[in-house]
Amino acid sequence: MNPPSPSALVPRPSACPGLLRIVPARDGGLCRVKLPGGRLTSAQARAIAAASARWASGVLELTNRANLQLRGVRQDGAAALVAELQAAGLGPADPAADDVRNLLLSPSAGRDPQQLRDVRPLAAELLALLEGDRRLHGLSAKFALQLDGGEALARLDHPHDVWLSARAEGYVLGLAGTPADAPLGLIPAGREVATVATLLHRFLDLADPEQSRMRQLLAQRPVEELLAGLGLLPTKSHPRAPAEIAGRLGSHPQRQSGLFWIGAQPALGRLPAKSLATVADLAEHHGNGDLHLTPWQGLLLPDVPVDQASELLAALKLLDLTTDPAAPLARLVACTGSQGCAKGRADTKGDALRLAERLPAGVEVHLSGCPRSCALAGQAPHTLLAMAPGRYDLFVRDATQPGPGRRRATHLSLDEAAAWLARSPSDA
Repeated sequence: MNPPSPSALVPRPSACPGLLRIVPARDGGLCRVKLPGGRLTSAQARAIAAASARWASGVLELTNRANLQLRGVRQDGAAALVAELQAAGLGPADPAADDVRNLLLSPSAGRDPQQLRDVRPLAAELLALLEGDRRLHGLSAKFALQLDGGEALARLDHPHDVWLSARAEGYVLGLAGTPADAPLGLIPAGREVATVATLLHRFLDLADPEQSRMRQLLAQRPVEELLAGLGLLPTKSHPRAPAEIAGRLGSHPQRQSGLFWIGAQPALGRLPAKSLATVADLAEHHGNGDLHLTPWQGLLLPDVPVDQASELLAALKLLDLTTDPAAPLARLVACTGSQGCAKGRADTKGDALRLAERLPAGVEVHLSGCPRSCALAGQAPHTLLAMAPGRYDLFVRDATQPGPGRRRATHLSLDEAAAWLARSPSDA
């Protein structure tokens, strides 16, 4: 019996790719694999690499929610690709739950020396809630939760619909923002899952069809309607600093004595399938066999004995993975661009590689092919927004402005953009 086609398994229409919904792109079909807490076993990594090489282009993308995408899926191979990925345990038990498994953790959860709590057990409970409660399958494929354990290596600038952040006394709750924002209150101990469940059901009760995200509902309804009866306790704001690039690349000691995690990043988030298979082998040889994807489009290999860290770093460099936070490619983010997306106005990936050759030290840049900003949810220090092939408007971060920030220059060539970026911060 032939496996069902992906379209036969799609629970509802959406423009977002998923494991069971392969959407068309300029370079072929796009399949997104949502990973629990960003975790991928070495066996699953090899299965993805093999399926990508056999049924797609052999090009993989790491996303800013710590998921993985297979590009260039052939129409005649889509069903077989999905079947192979499901056989590797890369989908939910209920196909209708695939869209809603959007829960972001720190890639160093459970290992970060600065964490206040190990969020992994709570994460497993929340994922079980999202998968097991069939009414929650009606949430948008973009609706997302974040669970922050107080780790130093945490993505604090990516807005989520619901977020929980650890404190010494428990977890605080926030909506339509980030753990860097002021929380709405403290969840009573032991009530975390029940509180989230009530909140999500209330969102579905109150939201109309045009309000698929929490921010859209809160623009029309007072937050008190969502919080009524949750029993939140008063709490104070607890400012957090975003993770530095140096914290997510290279080798770092874990809270477990004698063990390190190793962070690496493929150029602009793209990784050849054969390289992923090799990384899986390295994870088994030097670590515990797991790979953790990061929300910075990178990889983290945990549980590496201190005496093997240097050897693993050298092996990752041979795969053209960046492990040096000072490297230009560590400070560049680019969307798929016109080579793979019909909405892209410029070849952002190619332009980013060319910009890397002249990028000033310490400057971070996001290249976006259109205003949707798919590769980066928050504001980058500098954004180049494509207007036409090889031409960009330059924006700088400004929290008072929507989108990429404050526009500083228009219709720049790459050479002109590099000259702007080389100016002092007060001039740029």
